[in-house]
Amino acid sequence: MEQSITPQISIVVPVYNEEDNIAILGSEINAAMAGVPWSWECVWIDDGSSDTTVMGLEKLVDSDPAHHRYVLLARNFGQAAAMYTGFRSAAAPVIVTIDGDGQNDPADIPRLVERFFETNADLINGVRKKRHDSIVRKISSRIANAFRNWMTSETVTDVGCSLRAFKSEFVRDIPLFKGMHRFLPTLMRLNGCASIEEIPVNHRPRERGVSKYGIHNRLWVGLADTFGIKWLKVRWVRPEIGRTSGMPAASGEIPDKKEKI
Repeated sequence: MEQSITPQISIVVPVYNEEDNIAILGSEINAAMAGVPWSWECVWIDDGSSDTTVMGLEKLVDSDPAHHRYVLLARNFGQAAAMYTGFRSAAAPVIVTIDGDGQNDPADIPRLVERFFETNADLINGVRKKRHDSIVRKISSRIANAFRNWMTSETVTDVGCSLRAFKSEFVRDIPLFKGMHRFLPTLMRLNGCASIEEIPVNHRPRERGVSKYGIHNRLWVGLADTFGIKWLKVRWVRPEIGRTSGMPAASGEIPDKKEKI
């Protein structure tokens, strides 16, 4: 039987050609969330996979439709687009993101969510300890992370860690562009996110599948995108509504006092 109530937690998992990881990662998420005090769903976003990933997702959803569902993109649009689609598809007020390659540990999800509710922070960002990546990937990640923080005045230790928990309101209408996921903390701040906390999380070696990203599509593109984010921070506007009269918003809801338009 499918859930009839709105879940409290939406786990968003973007995947692309991860046929060997779906069943295992799905089982790990189920095990991690077994017995938690929150209702939850897991939304899988397939980014135009060309292998049997979709078949794996269908089997997973058929086996547990109460917790798992998927969205299939028409073709490969990239990780940022898949993650953005997950944000728009999530039903819960709290979103947890996790990579679909198995390197993030689902066992960390309850810890992230517990910390989120304990601190009332807007965003809990994971910090990968003892990273199991190549030396080239580690170095490029550190360079890009330091440069992003310097240019955007952030202090986030590990922007590249996909394991994080946050309020969904801060990502519902963020701008979508290739590489958007590399700047989520900054984009969420522009959208009203006021407090960010960090906790260490586990990082595992990739045991199945192959990495889709290297130094050419991570480091150099990421560095160039940072200049765009710097410009966006300067030009960003979030009007605060003082009062309104007449008809309510088209959605039928009263506009939030800090609605972004």
